[in-house]
Amino acid sequence: MEIDKQQQSKDSVFFRDGVRRIDFVLSYVDEKDGERKQERRRIYEDNLVNVGLELETENKSESEDGKTYFVKIHAPWEVLSTYASVLNLKVPFKVDDTLDEKTEMPMSWLATPFRLPKDIMHPEPDYFTAPFNKDKPDFFLINDKDTFFPPSTRNRIVYYILSRCFYTREECADKDKKGIKRLLNNGTYTAAFPLHDSRYWTRSKDANCESERYTLYKYWAKFLCFFKEQPLDLVRNYYGEKIGIYFAWLGFYTEMLLFAAVVGTICFLYGFLTFDDNEWSKEICNEKIGGNIVMCPLCDKKCSFWKLNTTCNSSWQSHLFDNVATVFFAIFMGIWVTLFLEFWKRRQARLEYEWDLFDFEEEQQQLQLRPEYEAKCTKHEKNPITQEMEPRLPLTSKCVRTCLSGATVLLWISLIIACIIGVIAYRLAVYAAFASIMKQSPTNHLEVVGPYITPQLATSVTASCINFVIIMILNLMYEKVAIWITDMEIPKTHLEYENKLTVKMFLFQFVNYYSSCFYVAFFKGKFVGYPGDYAYMFGKWSKLRNEECDPGGC
Repeated sequence: MEIDKQQQSKDSVFFRDGVRRIDFVLSYVDEKDGERKQERRRIYEDNLVNVGLELETENKSESEDGKTYFVKIHAPWEVLSTYASVLNLKVPFKVDDTLDEKTEMPMSWLATPFRLPKDIMHPEPDYFTAPFNKDKPDFFLINDKDTFFPPSTRNRIVYYILSRCFYTREECADKDKKGIKRLLNNGTYTAAFPLHDSRYWTRSKDANCESERYTLYKYWAKFLCFFKEQPLDLVRNYYGEKIGIYFAWLGFYTEMLLFAAVVGTICFLYGFLTFDDNEWSKEICNEKIGGNIVMCPLCDKKCSFWKLNTTCNSSWQSHLFDNVATVFFAIFMGIWVTLFLEFWKRRQARLEYEWDLFDFEEEQQQLQLRPEYEAKCTKHEKNPITQEMEPRLPLTSKCVRTCLSGATVLLWISLIIACIIGVIAYRLAVYAAFASIMKQSPTNHLEVVGPYITPQLATSVTASCINFVIIMILNLMYEKVAIWITDMEIPKTHLEYENKLTVKMFLFQFVNYYSSCFYVAFFKGKFVGYPGDYAYMFGKWSKLRNEECDPGGC
């Protein structure tokens, strides 16, 4: 019986009294020599209590490692209602009684295997909403104060408080000394997180818990549900609007890719079916045509003359992906992208109406000032639009940070391009080595794989592996660099922070992933020269002749 009690308490999302819901959890390890950290935690938690939050600490003996303390945080109704008014959170005030005039589409029964139950797709009725006003509680549909605000909203409010609460005394308060993020960075707390409402593989034993996480796993996150429609309303209720919008976009993108995949498959099949009708491949493979054409060596040393028909296999293979249908596919993809963007705008507008997200970004921009920005601002100025005093970063500091950020971005883009150039130089340098090694290689006498193991193949495979490793390493590095640069810029709002981080990540990823493609498309085989006057990558002294394309194409 005692074990069941202990297990139940660990799975519960409530305080020990079983009434107050846990809205956030802070964890820390009490170090023997961490007196400063203890003082910070004590002051910070006292300030949280002064704001109105309720705390309950779990002893380290209850943790799995026996070292970690957990501080459970509960936001009572007074705190939730106050900050909901401050943040202008939209809440329901009336059931949407407009008639649903949706009509059944012909042959709609064909979509039945892809549908989810209605209570999963739409767990709650639609409501008309308005910004919450603490002074007018009777105006809103408050049936139960404990469940009026969904968990995602409660978590958002508590995190808003955590990110702005000081961990120093008021008489010696420093603007920098506030926010859970700084406390995590300096090791005062080891983690800060909200709780799931249940384990994902089973329902909670608590009758007051809706086990939305289990429902999402059962009808959405399971692999066997990959062909089902997404319960976006449930995702939005559990994770919030931003995560809901992301998965709405991901699902729509996947649906639209189906059309591109079908057309791409048809184009590939066309290349496969017209395999034997490829005239230039026939001429290359013909002993009387390609067999009589002698080509110049591909490198200055250790490379011999070769006949055109040695590229017979690669010319046939390239026809599968590079044929007349490829032109049609390229035109189709241009049209597909345009239609995708326009149809997504329609889907997004519908979600904004259904979820009441109009002016959602504007609210974030106006109200969600980042605490890091507020801490760094040394003066306040009147906003000419709102006529309110707002913290303002000095212009000189802003210019210096922007210039340093731009220079760092250019430096990393240059580093990525330098790595790509290094891979190209590797291809040019080792081709001659592979050519001399494979000339006497025993693999040439193997009946099955011998004709396919060529210097070109060996160079391409090894260079591709090196390129892949470089891309993965740079991917890990520039993700941290992008976050560091954006933090250094100190954006004003969360929306501005996300936009700046997105631009940097896009630039880094675009250059990292597509530099090789741009090289093949616009540079490879374009600046080769001619026999007697070949072009070299770093000048003639480098002896690295620019790479040529195969007769079948690059």
